[in-house]
Amino acid sequence: MLSKRIIPCLDVDRGRVVKGTNFQDLRDAGDPVEVARRYEADGADELVFLDISASHEGRDILVEVVKRVAEQVFMPLTVGGGIRTLEDVTRLIQAGAEKVSINSAAVTDPGLVSAVAKRFGCCATVVNIDPKRVRKPDGSVIWEVHTQGGRKPTGLNALDWAIEVERLGAGEIILTSMDADGTRAGYDVEMTKAVAKRVNVPVVASGGAGNPGHLLAVFRDTKASAALAASIFHYGEFPVPVTKRFLADHGICIRI
Repeated sequence: MLSKRIIPCLDVDRGRVVKGTNFQDLRDAGDPVEVARRYEADGADELVFLDISASHEGRDILVEVVKRVAEQVFMPLTVGGGIRTLEDVTRLIQAGAEKVSINSAAVTDPGLVSAVAKRFGCCATVVNIDPKRVRKPDGSVIWEVHTQGGRKPTGLNALDWAIEVERLGAGEIILTSMDADGTRAGYDVEMTKAVAKRVNVPVVASGGAGNPGHLLAVFRDTKASAALAASIFHYGEFPVPVTKRFLADHGICIRI
């Protein structure tokens, strides 16, 4: 049985780690290099670095910050935010990223996903999907994909989009519930379960972790391969080693 992965996420805004609710009302959580170094020591399985304002502001990701973080960690590093071209991806890989996460650009230019997969391999190609629950005029509810840090609706159904990005060459999906993000009320287990059932690539559950029990629920009740969290780790409430021990004690296969 493959071990479930625990992945801290560095949401970075203008060079600082931040955390908010639905990517709004941000509060400072420290210098990304120092935070990354702490997670390396804590035994995190991977690290995700997201420049959460790059796409919305129409600017490039902070490559120098990525390089400084990559120099401090030996675990896999996934980097996303502001990626628009294959050249952007190349710069991030050269800066030390093992994987890149594409969100807004994947929607506007799906061919970019295939181009990245062709040049760097499916294992290096991650698509971040940010859905919100939306009620349609006929009364039905879908998980609608949003871009630009959750600000822009796309009309895409997250279930269909997940299948499509796998077809395009994505080797992993980070699935972030915009409704749950920052609420600390738990992952959207229903959505995660639905998406993970429809694809054959690893799905990383993201958005809403408030305690180790929420990670247990998403691992127990869905096919998620990994759980991403920020607040519970950043502020020391439930450090990575404590969370991993809790999961192991409750029967989850985890790397201690």
